[in-house]
Amino acid sequence: MIKTIKSDLPASIVVFFVALPLCLGIALASGAPLFSGLIAGIIGGIVVGALSGSKIGVSGPAAGLAAIVLTAIGTLGGYQNFLVAVVIGGALQIIFGLLKAGIIGYYFPSSVIKGMLTGIGIIIVLKQIPHFFGYDAEPEGADSFFEMSGENTFSAIGHIADNITLGSMIVGIVALSILLLWDIVLSKKGKVFQIIQGPLVAVVVGILFYVLTKSNETLGIDPSHLVSVPVPDDINSFLGQFSFPNFSVITNPQVWITGFTIALVASLETLLCVEATDKLDPDKNVTPTNRELLAQGTGNIISGLIGGLPITQVIVRSSANIQSGGKTKASAILHGFLLLISVILIPTLLNKIPLSVLAAVLFIVGYKLAKPALFKKMYGLGWKQFVPFIVTIVGIVFTDLLIGISLGLAVGIVVILIKSYQNSHFLHIEDKSDGKNKVKMTLAEEVTFFNKGAILKELDSLPKDTYLEFDVRKTRYLDYDIIEILDDFAVKAEERNIDIKIISEKGSAENPKSFVEFFN
Repeated sequence: MIKTIKSDLPASIVVFFVALPLCLGIALASGAPLFSGLIAGIIGGIVVGALSGSKIGVSGPAAGLAAIVLTAIGTLGGYQNFLVAVVIGGALQIIFGLLKAGIIGYYFPSSVIKGMLTGIGIIIVLKQIPHFFGYDAEPEGADSFFEMSGENTFSAIGHIADNITLGSMIVGIVALSILLLWDIVLSKKGKVFQIIQGPLVAVVVGILFYVLTKSNETLGIDPSHLVSVPVPDDINSFLGQFSFPNFSVITNPQVWITGFTIALVASLETLLCVEATDKLDPDKNVTPTNRELLAQGTGNIISGLIGGLPITQVIVRSSANIQSGGKTKASAILHGFLLLISVILIPTLLNKIPLSVLAAVLFIVGYKLAKPALFKKMYGLGWKQFVPFIVTIVGIVFTDLLIGISLGLAVGIVVILIKSYQNSHFLHIEDKSDGKNKVKMTLAEEVTFFNKGAILKELDSLPKDTYLEFDVRKTRYLDYDIIEILDDFAVKAEERNIDIKIISEKGSAENPKSFVEFFN
């Protein structure tokens, strides 16, 4: 990590600026204290970052859990009661890790993972457009189509014209110009422009713009359009921002149900993010998924014990880390320390950062996740890759992350079933010279109940007076359902004068009385 600090430190600063508004926005959307989002970001960076096996993954509060948190706080009778569920969720994640449940992460199709990354990229851009123009009705970090304000993603964009804040828009345009100049031109000119990242310069310019125009009626930016970090008066008020779980409610079944829900959803989001982050990683590192669940569980226990929101690995921060040149887990850990130090020492300075500047930073992150070239590439791979990819994107944009992935996964499974139906066997008509059709059917290596329809269709289509050779020598697994089909077909075969010769590694048999007995 020492060798790569020149890459990891600049990346950690970018991740810090991405994470800061997201931590606050997700806490606001969750109906939780603002400081709880910062706690989750700090624990996600320092604790989970240190324990995780991922070199470039970044953890923190996730927008996908906001609705669960908001509902649970009300159902359980308060935030301190909810924190018990967070601790329980973390403990269950550790159990998942010990049970090797992390292997689930390897079963998501590549097309769905790519669709998830692209969908998140599109959502980032769409959700940041209002913030870029100074329309901040919705908290930063929201990812659902329907928003807390009563709007949806597209209606919020439609109402921008009536809610433009001139100062926010101007500084947003300046920040975006700086970022594009840095990314396209300056970063290739010298190492100094790689060490000093564009987002840092954009944020500094944003703070200067706010300070210089504060008294200007036209260009001045109202505090509601700035970052809003809680500012304590003294050490006691700072410590007073921490909340602690009320363990007297631990016998409440609803607390355990909420804990299990948090563990399940947080684990799924983490595993999906791990898979996606590994695909984005230019060094193609492979993250140990079971270790990741153990790290996330530990992080959630600590976060819950001191008043933080539930934690997952999150793709927005992870992709910002990769795009900014992060090489090791040092960048995730450093971003956690930056959050901690800044909320203690410089919260007033942070509260001078315009949200439109951070929206510009997220524009770049979102665009790099959803480049148009990827659509062309996926289309070129054929419909089996393109359809799940598109369905996942549409689902994420018009619902939320988990529903979108579920839809893409469902379509992916249908595609697998179709291919399984098509690839169960090979049929070859060998000879018709002696007046009898000679047909050879060779089964695939694995034949399951998914293949029943295809095999049944072929058998029913055989004409009368056929000699069928049924070759299972290459088959390593033959489902009992298929054997039953053969037994049933034997009755019809006798009526239609169809002779069946079965060829297996243990020998051959013609018109066996029972296929079940033969295979047993």
